[in-house]
Amino acid sequence: MQLTLWTYEGPPHVGAMRIATAMEGVHYVLHAPQGDTYADLLFTMIERLQKRPPVTYTTFQARDLGGDTAELFKTAAREAYERFLPKAMLVGSSCTAELIQDDPGGLCKALNLPVPVVALELPSYQRKENWGASETFYQLVRNLALPADQIEKTQSSKPRCNILGPAALGFRHRDDLTEIRKLLTDMGLEINVVAPLSATPADIARLADAQFNVVLYPEIANLSAQWLQRQFGQAFTKTIPIGTKATRDFIREVAQLAGLAPEAALAQAESRATWYTRSVDSTYLTNKRVFVFGDATHAVAAAKVAADEMGFTVVGIGTYSREFAREVRDAAKLYGVEALISDDYLEIEARISELNPELVLGTQMERHIAKRLGVPCAVISAPVHVQDFPARYSPQMGFEGANVLFDTWVHPLMMGLEEHLIGMFRGDSEFHEDAAPSHLGGGVHSQTLQAAPVMATAVTETIEVPALHQGAVQSTPSITVAAWDAGAEKELKKIPFFVRGKARRNTERYALERGVSVITMETLYESKAYFSQS
Repeated sequence: MQLTLWTYEGPPHVGAMRIATAMEGVHYVLHAPQGDTYADLLFTMIERLQKRPPVTYTTFQARDLGGDTAELFKTAAREAYERFLPKAMLVGSSCTAELIQDDPGGLCKALNLPVPVVALELPSYQRKENWGASETFYQLVRNLALPADQIEKTQSSKPRCNILGPAALGFRHRDDLTEIRKLLTDMGLEINVVAPLSATPADIARLADAQFNVVLYPEIANLSAQWLQRQFGQAFTKTIPIGTKATRDFIREVAQLAGLAPEAALAQAESRATWYTRSVDSTYLTNKRVFVFGDATHAVAAAKVAADEMGFTVVGIGTYSREFAREVRDAAKLYGVEALISDDYLEIEARISELNPELVLGTQMERHIAKRLGVPCAVISAPVHVQDFPARYSPQMGFEGANVLFDTWVHPLMMGLEEHLIGMFRGDSEFHEDAAPSHLGGGVHSQTLQAAPVMATAVTETIEVPALHQGAVQSTPSITVAAWDAGAEKELKKIPFFVRGKARRNTERYALERGVSVITMETLYESKAYFSQS
């Protein structure tokens, strides 16, 4: 067991909550101790929903463990049905209650409730949130979807499809759905069911009344789509429409499944990002080194957009979604890098520090990591903070999503350039640290700041020093790492931020090889001259 500060995914019962909260007419009875009700905060504080999730907790306490916790669960389930009158119920245990082995599914059957009850077995100590969401959606589909001969067929001349995957607490799922729904409608398709977001149990029952399924988030919908294909012969899409090129490929795939011609939809395709990336400003983007990390769907898609549409160089890609590790490893081969499959944020931080990218595309975790390392970052995947559930329309998918990606990814780089330029001209009368803010006019002056002198100190640690040239002194087990004096630190800040880290490392390497204990401005420029020749 590892004690951690951050986690990329919650336990699987949180995934089940995401499905229950997304749907209408579904209630989840969760056998859980009092402390596990924290999960409500994810929806009411992070996603800012206007109502509590449709979840009833048994909230047993320590003193209840000596009594009949099974009867406690049955009472909670019965009262939840009488109070909320759902059309279907989910029942299961949290990670703590799982240890008691009260069998919520069997207990609920004994109640003979007049609605379908879907029992969830979510192994909390082997699986995590996305798997829990996928399994919950799959169990609902498997238990509620009716065969085509048992549902009333809709008479329509248009091809029909279902959209699968959008859920509560998903990264931009609401806006992605709006974008893709419009795209499909404009192509001449009719949407049969969207699930789980806003779907009812009755909607799940009529999933078979469609020709094929559109899968937007494989982590949630792939398992259900595969079952629907086996049971009802419904094919499903494999292309994720993130980025201009992928959206065009998505249109072609959907057109083929629907028996439509894609030319009309492709002719209407508009994305300002495509033009911007061909403009003169895009030269600033070329070959920028980017590290990508997130859930598998967004990480693979973001790397493709970065490399094929932005002109970035992907120096690293990874995911915390172990169930989709193969897909991420296959993507990594395209860029000649090694995939990082991990949910240990310290390991991700070490990789980012090692690669020293100029832009990080990641989750809320990587936002914090990049900030500490002084690297620009844009969030592309859950887990996310409240700021990544914006009130504005901000999709990631479709052609408008491509515009959003361009703005979100490029602006951190441009702001970094602006900060560098301000730093370069910091001695100028308008930009120096003691200058008054420009909007206050010339008559207002800020107080003069007395900068404390920087004392050069030496730090002793164990370090491996690779040889700079043949015959160089071998590394020793413990050596003194050169410190920087105030003049050298000031001069280092004049170097552009995107190569500053490399300049620091090269200079320290140069100093250590030559036994220099304090790096001065002269050492900095001697190192620059040396490495420019090698």
